[in-house]
Amino acid sequence: MFVAMSTLDDQRWDIVRRREPAGFLYAVTTMGVFCRPGCPSPPPKRQNVRFFAAWPEAEAAGFRACRRCDPKGERAALAREVVAAACTQIEESENMPSLAALAGRSGYSKFHFLRMFRDHTGVTPRSYAEGVRARRLQAALANGERVADAVAGAGFGSESRVYEDTGKLLGMTPGTARRGGAGETIRTAFADCPFGRLLVGATATGICFLGFAEPDESLLGDLRRRFPRATVVPDEAGLAATVRAVVDFIEEPKAALDLPLDLRGTAFQVRVWEALRKIPPGQTRSYAELAAMIGAPRAVRAVARSCATNPVSLAVPCHRVIGASGDLTGYRWGVPRKRALLERERGAAEG
Repeated sequence: MFVAMSTLDDQRWDIVRRREPAGFLYAVTTMGVFCRPGCPSPPPKRQNVRFFAAWPEAEAAGFRACRRCDPKGERAALAREVVAAACTQIEESENMPSLAALAGRSGYSKFHFLRMFRDHTGVTPRSYAEGVRARRLQAALANGERVADAVAGAGFGSESRVYEDTGKLLGMTPGTARRGGAGETIRTAFADCPFGRLLVGATATGICFLGFAEPDESLLGDLRRRFPRATVVPDEAGLAATVRAVVDFIEEPKAALDLPLDLRGTAFQVRVWEALRKIPPGQTRSYAELAAMIGAPRAVRAVARSCATNPVSLAVPCHRVIGASGDLTGYRWGVPRKRALLERERGAAEG
């Protein structure tokens, strides 16, 4: 028993020495503090180190939490609250609050607040506000507002500002967003699949909607909300091959569901959706890993929002994204179906 514990402690010490993240804590007897592995403090001497499974044990032994690595997560929790409050303030304000105003409300210096905001959202407050304005603009245009009115209501100073950055803001021109599918015909087909009812919608460019596991009326309503001015017509025969490919994929996902797609969203959303298509069947990625894939490692929250708004399930496999802990997080069509999809994919990959 002593040998086993000694070996475990040696392994833990090696992790501390390499400053790698791990699921235990270590205390330094000469300093009276306990830390996370990976703490930026100067490395201690081996003879002065004790190991603990969790912070209550370390505190019970008389040690206090390190102020640098925050092993109890108290500062991190406070920072999340501060950033969440700032995000709410930005979203509820007609105009972009100044950095000084945001920092002053938080009680931190501008530099400290800016660093916290970046660490938790992956973007600056100004970039976050740009995203909020882009969503307002997109919603207003989808409701049919005149471009000039939508631009003013979203908080942009002029139409030229929007047209200059149209790719960054909307991924399409304001006129296209405003039309909401006007002048377009979307062909649809319903079918039964292992998860209930299935609806496929397609424009002349490709599949623009793919949903399942809800009543026909709900699925069709979702499609119409995304394209409120499009002409929606049934085309069971014309989409038969596409529907068959989707059902076959659900039943036995041996390869990626390769269909021509018509993806419409902001430029950032499309980047996330394209990255999702690069995750092989049977494999998963965390939201942080997906953010790194698109070159925006700190934009984890924005990546999660983009996954949640994915209009083409299965073809854009957002079910392959999981939490950092490995847990299956929320899924538009239900976590049990997400689990079933992943299990089928893994089974097909191993078969």
